[in-house]
Amino acid sequence: MNNDDPYGQFADVMRGAMNNHSRQAVSGMGAVLGTVTSSGVKLDDFKHEVQDYLVAEFPGTLTLPEREVVGAISGIGDVANGGTTSVGRFLLQESEVDEANWSLGKGLKPGDRVLAMRVNSGNDIVVLCKVVSANA
Repeated sequence: MNNDDPYGQFADVMRGAMNNHSRQAVSGMGAVLGTVTSSGVKLDDFKHEVQDYLVAEFPGTLTLPEREVVGAISGIGDVANGGTTSVGRFLLQESEVDEANWSLGKGLKPGDRVLAMRVNSGNDIVVLCKVVSANA
């Protein structure tokens, strides 16, 4: 660039300022790994434990496919005054459960690795899911 070109110098200054501004705007944003503790979540890129965080829930309709399960049945009324226990196979038809809610927070334990997302300009943390090794 020619140092005598004030427009070129101005363009370079503006480009640098915009790059810095963009970098600052997105710093502290995005997904990050963390570990659940007994009183919060510790993000890998933040030195303090976050005690006030959010956990994703997934409300909706749960569809269960047709399946066969084996289980115990007890108290059969027609045999020995209902005192018989036996093992049987049960064919469960496809069904839907309305207003089902998968609550991730109830299944997390200290030491679990999680994927978290920063939202609201980095002011809030939402734990999205538990992460495990693909080789486990």
